[in-house]
Amino acid sequence: MAEVAATANRAGTKQPGKVFNIILWVLQIAAAAMFLFAGTPKLLGAPQVVAVFDTIGFGQWFRYLTGGLEIIGAILLLIPRLSGVGALLLMCVMVGAAGTHLFLIGGSPVPAIVLFLVMALIAWARRDRTRGLLGRAQ
Repeated sequence: MAEVAATANRAGTKQPGKVFNIILWVLQIAAAAMFLFAGTPKLLGAPQVVAVFDTIGFGQWFRYLTGGLEIIGAILLLIPRLSGVGALLLMCVMVGAAGTHLFLIGGSPVPAIVLFLVMALIAWARRDRTRGLLGRAQ
């Protein structure tokens, strides 16, 4: 294990410190739980969520899309190799959520903005894994 880390460090790969990695995993697990709890009612058609998406005005297909993206993103956050991709996906969802609150349904966009920032941190910290998926490991 130490040999792998030493080889990675010599190759110029930046790996987060142990404490930072633990903090990232706590954030990833907490965010995954939040997105699972947010996406499930959308897919199950909870009446309150259906009413919100009626107000948005794009149709109920958009509720299914949003819920599906939240669930997929949550699962990706829990897969080490794909956690950066999941964070990027969820950043896009949070941009849409913040915009929806600001321009369509009202309410505070702050939770979406906070989640966007957490996803940005995770995406940044896991960028080497994401680059590796694209064949651009540095």
